[in-house]
Amino acid sequence: QVQLQESGPGLVKPSQTLSLTCTVSGGSITTTYSGWGWIRQSPGKGLEWMGVIAYDGITYYSPSLKSRTSISRDTSKNQFSLQLSSVTPEDTAVYYCARCSYYTPDEYWGQGTQATVSS
Repeated sequence: QVQLQESGPGLVKPSQTLSLTCTVSGGSITTTYSGWGWIRQSPGKGLEWMGVIAYDGITYYSPSLKSRTSISRDTSKNQFSLQLSSVTPEDTAVYYCARCSYYTPDEYWGQGTQATVSS
């Protein structure tokens, strides 16, 4: 019953910030013990966990992306967002939002959205 939907621009220029939003329905992002995360998949690569925001607003990030990643939320809209700064073509990927158990995505994922970094 939980559904997630990503939204954001499909094309971003190098050095700019990629901003994506995940809208959640069928469940609250403030439900006790819930987590809400971002995962990406680059061409020819596996899934890469980026980070998560917990029900209490605490965030956790992948060490490799921490310096460029920010996850925030708007509880009034039941949304959470990803901001990835200083992007390069290496950041081109399909980006997913997902509900998480602790740090780990569970059964509820968005459909994914393509983000391409190109000048």
